[in-house]
Amino acid sequence: MKAALRFSKNAVVGEVDKRVFGSFIEHLGRAVYGGIYEPGHPEADDQGFRKDVIDLVKKLGVPIVRYPGGNFVSGYNWEDGIGPKEDRPRRLELAWNAIETNEVGIDEFQEWAKRAGSEVMMAVNLGTRGPDEARHLVEYCNFPGGTYYSDLRRKNGFEEPFGIKTWCLGNEMDGPWQMGAKTADEYGRIAAETAKVMKWVDPSIELVACGSSSLDMPTFGTWEATVLEHTYNYVDYISLHSYYGNRQDDLGLFLSRSLDFGDFIESVISICDSVKAKKHSKKTVNLSFDEWNVWYHSNEQDKKIEPWTIAPPQLEDVYNFEDALLVGCLLITLLKHADRVKMACMAQLVNVIAPIMTENGGRAWAQTIFYPFMHASMYGRGTALKPSVSCDSYAVKGRAEVPYLESVAVAGEDTITVFAVNRSADEAMELETVLAGFEGYTVEEHLTLDGHGIKDVNTADDPCNVIPKADGESVMDGDVLKSVLRPLSWNVIRLKK
Repeated sequence: MKAALRFSKNAVVGEVDKRVFGSFIEHLGRAVYGGIYEPGHPEADDQGFRKDVIDLVKKLGVPIVRYPGGNFVSGYNWEDGIGPKEDRPRRLELAWNAIETNEVGIDEFQEWAKRAGSEVMMAVNLGTRGPDEARHLVEYCNFPGGTYYSDLRRKNGFEEPFGIKTWCLGNEMDGPWQMGAKTADEYGRIAAETAKVMKWVDPSIELVACGSSSLDMPTFGTWEATVLEHTYNYVDYISLHSYYGNRQDDLGLFLSRSLDFGDFIESVISICDSVKAKKHSKKTVNLSFDEWNVWYHSNEQDKKIEPWTIAPPQLEDVYNFEDALLVGCLLITLLKHADRVKMACMAQLVNVIAPIMTENGGRAWAQTIFYPFMHASMYGRGTALKPSVSCDSYAVKGRAEVPYLESVAVAGEDTITVFAVNRSADEAMELETVLAGFEGYTVEEHLTLDGHGIKDVNTADDPCNVIPKADGESVMDGDVLKSVLRPLSWNVIRLKK
């Protein structure tokens, strides 16, 4: 199979915001307890954080982590997670039918984020609470001192403000599963009023309004338009959430889902810009795709979990090779929309539908999806270039043309990185990539993730079963990059001037 790809120095998408490589930690399952935090573990530091997990997070280069939810946040009292741990209450956690000990709260999490080289994207409860509690939380986190909540932070041992700059106005408020679910008008009004008082406390913060919980919600589109009618002057981003699963065991259909992902992004951009025009605004609201991943493997096992336990093993998907290929395609799609998708969070980071897995008291390892994310985070920072693609395609239910090649390139100061997935299960792809306006580049490395059975996984006993290699076939011929993309492969072709 032959394919042609063209990138031009004059055809750019936009600058990649590093926050597009964000992630998510919710008080759900073993994400916090047994994930990032496990006092008494051989790898625990002085605060009880697992250093082996922090090391893996640093390898991913995650610049921002959304916290503490998720569905969890819609019933969360943030005051439960501050101050002396012995005084913190245990609560019934209704979102996930568990007991929350509150041993970890914002006091601890902001410290974990620093140690992991990341920042906090903080969510506020707009389900069972509202503007008053949100403004107090901003004061606690960000105000220097001399007021009730800022002095409470100082009393709790944190003299300097946490300086949290990115805040989510609730979570999935259109979903009937959400505590305090709302209509678009109800949510839009409370989100606007909450945004006002939060920014009055700290004008430097950026705010994310809740978009639809998925593209399949019956209110999708009208929800975004109505919410933005209320909040446009106060918020900086609107959120998108999407998860995918190969429930039909149809590989071609599964790998096409990144096209649905792109359609979702473009639809929300259109709605944002429609409201902008209607309001005669000069301000552009961008997108925060703050929940995305593959999620379906654990659905059946989660039905067997005993309710009202502490940190049960929930949503612990074990990812395989085909999942890594789709995650690669989704990352490429985010980069292809770098002009408007300025933040994104792979949901989640540890144990819960996550690239990192742990054993309580034991080992930590990288799942298959860890590697495309790591590559994109390491080498996908710079200016995203618009791809011009010519290749064969195949048809799936609901879509007549799915190109075998999915690709984007990112240019740095003296580097170009081409990310590419060959969706074909049978044929290698002979790819010629023209780099118009780029001269004097040589191939530094061609990383691949390929050659595995589509159901192959990594485990604690065999953590290197599915890992990348630097054995790709790429050469420069003038300004043309000639590559071979093996069947079902994730490729990272790194060029240097």
